[in-house]
Amino acid sequence: MKALTRLATVLAPLALVACATTGGGTAGNSKPAPEHKPQPEAIAKPAAPKVSPYAPAQEDVSKRGDYVAGGLFRPGEADTVPDEIPDVDAIPEPEVRAEPRSRAGNRDYAVLGKRYQVLDNHSGYVEEGQASYYGKKFHGRLTSNQEVYDMYAFTAAHKSLPLPSFARVTNLDNGKSVVVRVNDRGPFHKGRIIDLSYAAAVKLGYRDKGVANVRVEALSPEDAKAGTGTKAGGDKQNTATAMDKLVEQLPQAARVAGEDAYRFDMHRDGKVMTADEFDAWMQSRRVRVATGKPGKPDAVKLEVAQAQPAVAVPPAAVAPATPATTPGTVTLQVASFANPQNAQHALALLQDAAIARAQLLDADINGKKIWRLRIGPVTEASAPELAARIVGLGFGQPQRVRD
Repeated sequence: MKALTRLATVLAPLALVACATTGGGTAGNSKPAPEHKPQPEAIAKPAAPKVSPYAPAQEDVSKRGDYVAGGLFRPGEADTVPDEIPDVDAIPEPEVRAEPRSRAGNRDYAVLGKRYQVLDNHSGYVEEGQASYYGKKFHGRLTSNQEVYDMYAFTAAHKSLPLPSFARVTNLDNGKSVVVRVNDRGPFHKGRIIDLSYAAAVKLGYRDKGVANVRVEALSPEDAKAGTGTKAGGDKQNTATAMDKLVEQLPQAARVAGEDAYRFDMHRDGKVMTADEFDAWMQSRRVRVATGKPGKPDAVKLEVAQAQPAVAVPPAAVAPATPATTPGTVTLQVASFANPQNAQHALALLQDAAIARAQLLDADINGKKIWRLRIGPVTEASAPELAARIVGLGFGQPQRVRD
């Protein structure tokens, strides 16, 4: 026992020396402790995509068919909306991406005797007018491109945009906007340019009102990456509107070499113009068919045209706002342009057709300059005839605006 006690007494100091030199790397032949390496920080995982709290709509087979002559679905049945307000902040906006055109819903068509053309190229498309929305009556019904209409998704119906395509819709009364996926045709009520889903209408704040003044801007994947109307890097770009492209493609009169006469290109947007379209085009320029002799405009029309006040002004001097309308009058908006030269060209067409009170008004929309071509104020009684003349010149149906 004494031997064990003596051995413990000898080993104790050695143990203390060992503890004192651990990790020092200088005592005797001891090796330095391995260097401590910090653990790499956890790589942040990308946020999971937002998932709608509402289950995707399933087709309701009871809503198949039931079209009446002309193409409307159960026109005698009123549309309704749910009592509850959906949580639209929880519903994801559709991802703007390149999708092939649907096999259904992309041919020119007719509804209520009026023909509609699907746009071949919707790049730069911008339009302003009234939006409506549709709800329970159509929920679960197949859309024009054979998808199921879901009133709890951000979708829309449009008369001429390709199916499917994407657009940003902005409520001009409150500035709210939403990206929608266009997968249906409509609306076919006069004065309306787009039908939004119930959820999209709630998002834009016009559920109770039923209609809203909106701007529709077609979107491409490039727009989504760079931001609508802005290039990557923040530089503003002057995106041409659909009306810009239309004006650029209007047929131009060309003087025949060696003759004092004109010949014309009878095509517009790759299609042959109708006789009425061609007549309206010539009358707007006061030009007659080539006969080998110079044509002269009718004296009466020329006199009227010359009597109109000169309203063509350079873009820098464009009026900043529409003059206020008086009771019993309206202002007609013909088109919007991103290109001031095209806007001036369109204004000249109206002036050449002896249409008075035509003017260009500039506006700054989300940092993008546009020029609105408007006519008025004019009397309510004269508006229908004036609108028909405008359409005859190759423009779309003008919208009534009340500023």
